[in-house]
Amino acid sequence: MPQQIGCGFNAVTALFRRRPGDVARLFFTAEARYDTAPYTAELARRRRPYRELPPDEMARAAGTNHHGGIAAVAEARPIPFMETDAPPKTRLLLVLDQIGNPHNLGAIARSAAFFGVNSLLLHETRTAAMPSDAAWRTAEGAFEYLDLYRTRDLARCLQALVPHFRLAATTLSRDAAPFATLPRDRPVALVLGHEEHGISPPVLATCRREIHIPGAGPMQSLNVAQAAAILLHAFTT
Repeated sequence: MPQQIGCGFNAVTALFRRRPGDVARLFFTAEARYDTAPYTAELARRRRPYRELPPDEMARAAGTNHHGGIAAVAEARPIPFMETDAPPKTRLLLVLDQIGNPHNLGAIARSAAFFGVNSLLLHETRTAAMPSDAAWRTAEGAFEYLDLYRTRDLARCLQALVPHFRLAATTLSRDAAPFATLPRDRPVALVLGHEEHGISPPVLATCRREIHIPGAGPMQSLNVAQAAAILLHAFTT
């Protein structure tokens, strides 16, 4: 089964809190030895290996220099396909149409978990970022608190979700309305698009509403992860 590496105390804590049985092994530096005691005790009970490593070996084991002194190798979570006839019961379904940068994906996941939005639908394509080790590092453990779904035909999937959600696309179109005007009388599926190309035309055609974040400066738009954080805050407060 595929494995993932969670680096840093937030990510490792989330793994042990949510899926301790999936943790296969743990690496840590001498500086982190005492803080890892609860985790090494859990692994000893399960007869799983753990090891203290010098800095150079730690970087190799973690696959990055940005490991925060601790890294856990765990079985990767399977991401089910969205069941459009029985979608998640949530006020807000966050939909990502081919986000390409894994760090943006991780940052969006972190914002979603922070604001209590726990359902994330990913458009799985050849170029789209999926929950990789890089995305996990940026997310700081947030993926463990989200219900993840995927689809390989987002336009068709969204069309099937119309009875359950109001579909809203984030765009730079002149026809887009401020996000504050979006009705909240029914659940919303909020679609964010690719960093450069935006939402693909077939997906955009399924969305009856286009919304944007009003700005006051010379920049045309925000980074997609920044935009997601602002929209999630606006929706949940």
